[in-house]
Amino acid sequence: MTDIILFGPPGAGKGTQAKILVKRLGIPQISTGDMMRAERKSGSELGKKFESFMTQGLLVPDELVLELFAQRLQKDDAQSGAIFDGFPRTVAQAEALDATLAKLDRKVDHVIALEVPVEPVIERITGRRVCLSCGHTYHMRYSPPPPSGKCVECGATDIVQRADDTEEKVRTRNSAYHENTFPILAHYEPGGAVSRVDGIGSVEEITERVMNALG
Repeated sequence: MTDIILFGPPGAGKGTQAKILVKRLGIPQISTGDMMRAERKSGSELGKKFESFMTQGLLVPDELVLELFAQRLQKDDAQSGAIFDGFPRTVAQAEALDATLAKLDRKVDHVIALEVPVEPVIERITGRRVCLSCGHTYHMRYSPPPPSGKCVECGATDIVQRADDTEEKVRTRNSAYHENTFPILAHYEPGGAVSRVDGIGSVEEITERVMNALG
């Protein structure tokens, strides 16, 4: 059983590494955003509760998110572990997640903290472009959109820079991360779960560092 939190500032490369770990370890990536969208689409009772908060622009209460986590962790593909993406974001959420896992006789085994200074994060995020039709991501420096402007995945031409991918907003999110989310490391460090990983380098180099940290 291996339950892993991928940790780091917005733009640290958590999503990229999570997708690789899913293949390497054979355990699912559990994204709160994806799960909530799927639950809303399903029209379930829990989904309707999410809908009522999200349509008002309110944050979904932690207890509802944790209820969703508990359901997801009991599915067959998550019996050997899971990779947590986008949760917890605060120490209170980390404590609540620990309690939820304990009821399932599980715990957070590894917290992989990808360490990336703010300047490279800004360069990564402000260069990002996204296809609105299929979600495929490009980067103006590393993997630019085709000169034709057509997405390589779906052929659509609506490849854009997202409104929140500006330098000002990246700095704001980075500050919020250091204020609210970074203290989670101190919560998990006494148990020896935290591994700090240099998040600068090629995707392959970072993956090998992560795998070494996981042992």
